[in-house]
Parts: sequence; structure tokens; C-alpha cells
Amino acid sequence: MKKGTIIAMTILSTMAALPSAQAAFVVGGENGWQFTTDGFINVFATYESVDERPAGVTGGSLGLDTDVEGQQQFRVRTGLLPVGIGFNIKSPTIKEVDYAVRLGLYPQVQNDNGSRTEINPNIDFREIYFTADGKFGQFLAGRAINLYQSKNILTDMTLFGVGVVGPLPNGPTMGHIGYGYLYPNFGAQFRYTTPDLSGVKVAFSVNDTNDIGAATKKNIPRLEAEVSYATTFTGGKMQAWLEGLYQTAGFTSGPRDGGHATSLGGATGVQVFLGNLELLASGYGGRALGMLGMQGDDATDAVGKERYNWGFLAQTTYQLTPEWKLGINYGQSRAEETDADKADVNSHIKMQHAAVGAVTYNINKNWQVMAEYTWAQDKWFNGDKQNGNMVALGTFFYW
Repeated sequence: MKKGTIIAMTILSTMAALPSAQAAFVVGGENGWQFTTDGFINVFATYESVDERPAGVTGGSLGLDTDVEGQQQFRVRTGLLPVGIGFNIKSPTIKEVDYAVRLGLYPQVQNDNGSRTEINPNIDFREIYFTADGKFGQFLAGRAINLYQSKNILTDMTLFGVGVVGPLPNGPTMGHIGYGYLYPNFGAQFRYTTPDLSGVKVAFSVNDTNDIGAATKKNIPRLEAEVSYATTFTGGKMQAWLEGLYQTAGFTSGPRDGGHATSLGGATGVQVFLGNLELLASGYGGRALGMLGMQGDDATDAVGKERYNWGFLAQTTYQLTPEWKLGINYGQSRAEETDADKADVNSHIKMQHAAVGAVTYNINKNWQVMAEYTWAQDKWFNGDKQNGNMVALGTFFYW
């Protein structure tokens, strides 16, 4: 299975206007039922060198340890994507409606914490959902990638690479998560997507709730939406999107006991292909979004006030030949300082930014190798900085 097919399988749950995936194995059963499977394996050798973390700061996503005098580390591991194994069941068409079920398993190849005796790899059940497709559009119920900022990550070239290695020894790397966009994550939801309306699709989802920083009382669903447009033209194609997020959660203790926090976010992007050249610009902004995972612990400050967060990613790739591809991108994520942050003896994280250069070689339609260099920096409001340099060499096999 080609890389574009893997993206299409993932974007199935985000309703991107890309070609449908063709599974590698198809088993036809009685009465029109069908079972298919698809997937990919990736393995990277990574080396990172990270400066000593400044004293008296909070936040930041470089390195594994916070109390060491710098860090140099070599690992053999998965990249931003784990290994992916997908199982699909499709029913016969019933009254012009197609029904399907997908189970997606996403394990790691590396041992937990790099220990020889911790041999249990992290297994992530990211996708467990069913869909109903017809003239009315699509209805989805189950666990799938969340809409908000999904296209921001799915269009990042480091999705099929490493990017920023990050702090998860037994999980994936971060790509530009926290360095250009936030992680949308996968979650339980009901979602409706309109049929294609001359290139326009609108999706709306009612989602399981998240904590918002220290606000943990959740009695109102999280709402997400996406409007996307895709088209082709002579010599190229393009897509654009606008996504939104809204949720409230209440405080049960602390300075804002009885009050609530509100997450409100927007995200957008445009991706254009002109022959062999790709140009991408995406961004996001809002309140109580966090700096890494969506609505994380740092979405609110020490007194429960929502922080404002924003960021962007710019990218260019060029397909030199059918085998060789070059790419470069740069992204940053930022947080605005609150009054409580200014009064804190520890300085809060201000900005995380990173630049990545990549070379990819396709050995054949199923197998490719790639090399990356990543520079990243965390910067705090007091002016302190921490730099990281990372190199990666790895391979993908798709089926």
C-alpha cells in the first residue's frame, strides 16, 4: 500500500477529499460481505542531542529527563506514526447505504523506556468505529481521529518521519506536535459529514469530553466541526480547510471552585500541488488549547485562568523523480503569558519551534527509506532557551 493510501485510510474518518484506499488483502464472503486488511511498518534509528534544561522553568517538550546536564541518546524506534494494522468489514449495500466497520491497532516496535527487560510495546487502539455511507453523506460512530487540527497534522510531511523526538520513550515521536500544531488525538464520537457539494464538505461531531487544564467537571459534550474544499486544475490540485472546537468544564476546587473554563479554538490551512511542487501553510489559535496535547494540563494557569495559544506550520516539498523527494518545513507553537504566570517564581513556556529537512527515496511502491535532520528550540518568558538537534534514518513498508 502506498503512502497516499495510508493517509486516505486515516482521513476516511476526517472526510478529506482524497482517493479511497485500496486494501492489500480482500476476502469476499457470502451474501456480499467483505473483509480487508491494510497497514504499514516503520522503524527509525534516531540520535538526539539536547541542551541542559534551564532551572526555574515550567513546560517545554525537549528531551526525556528534566534533571540532567544535557542529553545525548540513540534509539531504534517508530517515528511519528506507530506501526499500523487495520481490519475492515464491509456489508452488502442495503437500500443504497454502505455499512463498514474498522478496527485499527497501532503498536510500537521499541521496548518501554529502552529497557531490555521492559518488553511490552505500547499498543494503541486508535480506531474502532462503524460508518454508514449513502446519498445523505456519512454517519460515523465510535473511536476515530478528532476533527479539530486533524488536517494540520495529516498534511505535515513528518507524519511519515520523526521530526522532534520528544519525551515519550515507549510512544511515537512528535513530528511538529507542539511545534506547529497540537495533537488532535483519537476519541469517541458521533459524526456526520455531508456529501461532496462541488468540492465542499462539512463535518460536525459530538465528542467525549476532555479535562481542560485543572477543570475536571464535564457535563457538556465537546463539539468539533470542519469545512473543507478540494479541487483539481490543470497541472495541479489543492485543498483548504477550516476547523473549530468548543467545550466547557467546571472546577471542583482551587481558586475558581464552582467556576468553569472554556476551550475555544480555530484552525485552518491550504495545501497546493503545482506539478511536482507542494506548498502548505496551516495554523491554529484559541483559548485553553495547551501547548502539546489538546486541552492539556497547561491549558489553564495556576489560578485556573485560560491561557491563549496559537501556532503555524509552513512547508515545501518537491518530487525530483518518481523515486526521490525533498522536503523542508518550519513550525512554532506559542502561549500567551497570564497575570498568574508573571507572578510565578518559575517562568512558563513561551514558544516551541522547530525546522525539519527530509530526503525520501522510494525503492518501490511498497518500500521507502528516508533521512531527516531536525532543529528544535524551547523558549521561556524569562528569555531562557533549550536547543535540540536530531537526526533520523529509517524505513517504511506499506501493504
